Amino acid sequence: MLRPLVLAVLLACAAAVRAQLPPPVVQQLAASKIPEDAIAVLVLRGDTALVSHFAERAMQPASTIKLLTTLVGLEQLGPAFRGRTELRSAAPVVQDTLMGDLILRGGADADLTGEALTGMLQALRNQGVRKIDGRLVQDRQLFNPARSDLGVPPFDASPDAYYNVIPDALLVNKNMLLIDMRSSAAAVQVAMQPQLDRVTIESGFTLIDADCAKWEDGWKQPQVVREADGKIRIRLVGTFPKNCARGNSINVLDRQDYVDRLVRQVWKQLGGEVTGPGLDAAMPADARLLAEHVSRSLPEVVRDINKPSDNTLARTVFLSLGSLEADLVAGSHPAPASPAQPTVSRTDLAIRNWMRKQGINDGGLVLENGSGLSRTEKISALQMAGVLQAGLRSKWAPEFQSSLPIAGIDGTMRRRLKDSPAYERARIKTGGLSNVMAIAGYVPDANGQPCIVVAMINSERAGSGRAALDALIDWVSRSTQ
Repeated sequence: MLRPLVLAVLLACAAAVRAQLPPPVVQQLAASKIPEDAIAVLVLRGDTALVSHFAERAMQPASTIKLLTTLVGLEQLGPAFRGRTELRSAAPVVQDTLMGDLILRGGADADLTGEALTGMLQALRNQGVRKIDGRLVQDRQLFNPARSDLGVPPFDASPDAYYNVIPDALLVNKNMLLIDMRSSAAAVQVAMQPQLDRVTIESGFTLIDADCAKWEDGWKQPQVVREADGKIRIRLVGTFPKNCARGNSINVLDRQDYVDRLVRQVWKQLGGEVTGPGLDAAMPADARLLAEHVSRSLPEVVRDINKPSDNTLARTVFLSLGSLEADLVAGSHPAPASPAQPTVSRTDLAIRNWMRKQGINDGGLVLENGSGLSRTEKISALQMAGVLQAGLRSKWAPEFQSSLPIAGIDGTMRRRLKDSPAYERARIKTGGLSNVMAIAGYVPDANGQPCIVVAMINSERAGSGRAALDALIDWVSRSTQ
């Protein structure tokens, strides 16, 4: 019978008597003026601790926490898991008219794009429906609360940026608008995709003489104006260089508006008509399925989470752990839920139960959204190493490990360690906030033996700590002892 994982690691750490930080790491920390007590490190070869430095201390992990979210996702939901979106209605169809509400039901579909939505609506048109004599209902009730984005203060100074999008169960195009901006010496032309019913975009830019490559220096939060007649006007403000062409993606519309107006625009383009208003509500129990869309399988989504460090997808999987169950036929279906229990609480319990089954002590662990875009999430290097050890023996170890960025090759590690033996060999999840810099993953040593490497810097000077983390990875890759 295997002894609990954390006990084994603790014994190894005790035997190591807090193995010292490698000299290259100490040198880089000193050069960056980061105190040694601001970093927690654990390097394991098997159960032997090569380095153990404040490994038991709970630290802010930034995006390395995605390793916990994605591994538990694979273990609990399985590789065949898929989010799904459904078009439903309880109303009859008379000739070419749906005599009641059309319901768009969200199911944490990570791939719900405008194209996917168009395909679902085309399937409805193919059934002979042209007119919807009822309301357009959006059902986001899978998550509790359905709209966790409401009333939340901006995380930072870029609330319109994609990395700040808070998901719900019915997130189309990640709620992003793709903006095309082109200027001459005298004017700026702007356009957006997708086209939305009664939504327009215009330039309020001030043209300046500046380097086109530095156009973001003049970017300001766009203005959104709702007119009395229900039209919405998006106005881009700030400065923009003359004779410049650039694109951007922005999250500025309320998602209820975004989805409602996208459905109406697409339905109109398909020759359809809608008579009723929009509504956010739960679907009736007798609503029948009219069309559906399912996402890619979970391992593909996990890869798109960990390689580029996608916060919105990570948060979607995190919430799925507390709201969905795998279904080999449908991809997924809602899990039995208590209306009074928030989805985040259910996910938190699911993750802690998984950790305990792995022998990983969850004491000191703090989970908020599972993406690392948080100022409250905490985990120790010891716990993170336990997660990585569980990843090695998981049934889904190949799927999990292949999702990690490869040093010098792809993802968030593509520009790092190209001159190190770790190049092309180390698989490392990175993390960074204004006061956090972190790494966690697998690094083969000089003899080809796999090592688990975890390091987290929590300091106001963390932004200058990347060299110290790279020095640690390089040291492990050169280690022969």
